[in-house]
Amino acid sequence: MLTMIYAIEEINRNKNLLPNTTLGYKIYDDCSSSAVASKAALALVTSEEQQMNFTQCEASNVAAIVGCDISTSSIVAGRVVGPFGIPMVSYYSTCSCLSDKQEYPTFFRTIPSDNYQSKLLAELVKTFGWKWIGTIRSNIDYGNFGMQAFVEQVRKIGVCIAYSESFYRTDPAEKISKIVQVIKQATTKVVVAFVDTGDMRVLLQEIWRQNVTGIQWIGSEGWVTEQLLPPEESARFLTGTIGVATPRTEIAELRDYLLKVHPSKFGGSILVKEFWEEVFACNLTKHSSVAFRLRQCTGMEQLDGLENAYLPAIMDGSSHHVYKAVYAVAHALDEMLSCEDGYGPFRNNTCAHISNFEPWQLLHYLHTVNFTTRTGEIVHFDRNGDPIPTYEIINLKKNLEGALEIVNIGYYDGSAPLGYRLLLNMDEILWSSIGNMIPSALCSEPCPPGTRKVSRKGQPICCFDCAECADGEISNTTDSTDCMKCPLEYWSNNQKDRCVPKRIEFLSFQEVLGYVLVALALVGVCLALGTAAVFFQYRETPIVRANNSELSFLLLFALTLCFLCSLTFIGKPTGWSCMLRRTAFGIVFVLCISCILGKTILVVVAFKATLPNNNLMNWFGPMQQRLGVFILTFLQGLVCTIWLIVSPPYPVKNTTYYRDIIILECEVGSLKAFYFVSSYIGLLCIVCFLLAFLARKLPDNFNDAKYITFSMLIFCAVWITFIPAYVSSPGKYTVAVEVFAIWASSFGLLVCIFAPKCYIILVKPENNTKKNMMGKGSSQ
Repeated sequence: MLTMIYAIEEINRNKNLLPNTTLGYKIYDDCSSSAVASKAALALVTSEEQQMNFTQCEASNVAAIVGCDISTSSIVAGRVVGPFGIPMVSYYSTCSCLSDKQEYPTFFRTIPSDNYQSKLLAELVKTFGWKWIGTIRSNIDYGNFGMQAFVEQVRKIGVCIAYSESFYRTDPAEKISKIVQVIKQATTKVVVAFVDTGDMRVLLQEIWRQNVTGIQWIGSEGWVTEQLLPPEESARFLTGTIGVATPRTEIAELRDYLLKVHPSKFGGSILVKEFWEEVFACNLTKHSSVAFRLRQCTGMEQLDGLENAYLPAIMDGSSHHVYKAVYAVAHALDEMLSCEDGYGPFRNNTCAHISNFEPWQLLHYLHTVNFTTRTGEIVHFDRNGDPIPTYEIINLKKNLEGALEIVNIGYYDGSAPLGYRLLLNMDEILWSSIGNMIPSALCSEPCPPGTRKVSRKGQPICCFDCAECADGEISNTTDSTDCMKCPLEYWSNNQKDRCVPKRIEFLSFQEVLGYVLVALALVGVCLALGTAAVFFQYRETPIVRANNSELSFLLLFALTLCFLCSLTFIGKPTGWSCMLRRTAFGIVFVLCISCILGKTILVVVAFKATLPNNNLMNWFGPMQQRLGVFILTFLQGLVCTIWLIVSPPYPVKNTTYYRDIIILECEVGSLKAFYFVSSYIGLLCIVCFLLAFLARKLPDNFNDAKYITFSMLIFCAVWITFIPAYVSSPGKYTVAVEVFAIWASSFGLLVCIFAPKCYIILVKPENNTKKNMMGKGSSQ
């Protein structure tokens, strides 16, 4: 009130602002009551002389209203004066609802709307990394609208509200106590309080009674700069509080003006009288109804000797906002005064005269007012009647005397570009937690990379469990909601936070299994070549000559190729190796079986040739044997050539058998060609086996057919058992099984057919005679 009077008197002394015009005023106390505020506003509108305070100017022409302070009173008063077009400039009503120009068309304010404060509080919560907070609000328009805007903002950034409590100072003590119990038992110690001064004082008294400490308060401008408890209790329960305050600007000469206040200068002011008796704890009148004021005021008391919140006029920005509100009205009137006829803003370019104007005309000039105060602050209103939002971020710290002091730790300028509006000195913040660390406000600890968040049923999204990503999936950020699948040829590492190339598997020469298979193949080659050397050394002996040495050498050559063919299946599959292993296998084995088939037919024909009048040997001489082997082998070679031309085998990466391993293998290409080649080998084996089986009991002391029968039986058994083993073997073991089948069948043929002959040649040379071969000698 005194700041307003000071500003009006200063304007009246200013010759450059409203020259030859004097401002007057009426002052009404709304008593922080919406009902009283409504009556006061109605009195101003109807010009009723309801002197609720003192009156210095008796003029009834009210140009504008400065006030109210609390939002609820401004809402009521604004609805009363709005239809009359009377401008109303508030200095402390921050409810965002008052920005609605349809509801409050004549309302302006010099303090920012709670909408900006709510965004700033949400920005602070985001900056400090809090996700799980409690909220307390006054159950009035100021608290309800402010907290609603705050909650809308924080939910956009993923913050959850652990609890939300509202109250009013007149609520039963049980309700206040219950709210404090909620604060005490909550899992979060960060509380955002959108509360006005009176309500917060009541709440803190209950907190003091229940001794609830360690709360990290985040306060709105409604209470954070006020002295709510005695100094020692304030330091105990509020140290570390972070809050939002309007900029504290010192008005030149206002401090001296306030210190000169004395009841004698304002004899008719009941407010000055109550203030004087309150701060000095004395009675100005001899008969006081207040029992505890026993001492009589002397009138010699000095305000500059007091230690209370009244003295520092820069304690908060309320005085400055009053000062700006008065000057805003004055500048609007000055613009009206300087209007020139013919260039006015009203109908027919007319002007409003300062001595006789309508309130709505002053309202027009208030919308366009723009001036700079003596402190350098620019004052103008946006289309909603709100000023440029500026705030100080403050921190309550304990000083050397043990009392709380307000320390500026940041600044918010709503006119700055996005990203530069909030400036915060994190190093200067004193926290309420032990160790001066930023308090943790999380319902659940962050999920590290490699995991994903799993919501808890029936709980807010901030409360979750962490589940490890499945195999083949990763998350490389904290608090991932989903895991990403790795690309086809990649797999997740053990930590599930990075995709790594899958392990490539094939039957390699460098591994133990490869060494073993190569060694066995080389052993087979050596045995085949050794057998050929023995046969060559004893080529003129009856046992070698009787078994068609030419076919025997060709068969040993084919078996040597069979052993070498198995080596093509080992190593990294390439285009050439895939084509070679399939075609070489088909051709070499047909050559091998063709030789055995030729030997079998030769045994049968030789027996038939001993019968009278039988000339079969003339049709199955050496030339026919060579031709038969060539034709059978050529047919297989022709099919393989067509196979390679049309759709040859090729290497592929098999990612379906193992999820974390890529198997390099050979795809057959043309299935028809593959089946024909395999079936052709099988057909020759069956024919050879049947012929040998039928000739196994021919009367000869050394009948080769029974050894061929036995060899074919082993050959067929190996490849029949190969099929299920091949299908069920994983990865490189599939190839190993195929190599083993080649190796086993080749060994079977080599041992069964040539071992008995080598035994007789090397161990029983006495049986290596023509007589014995013809069955005329010993049959042992």
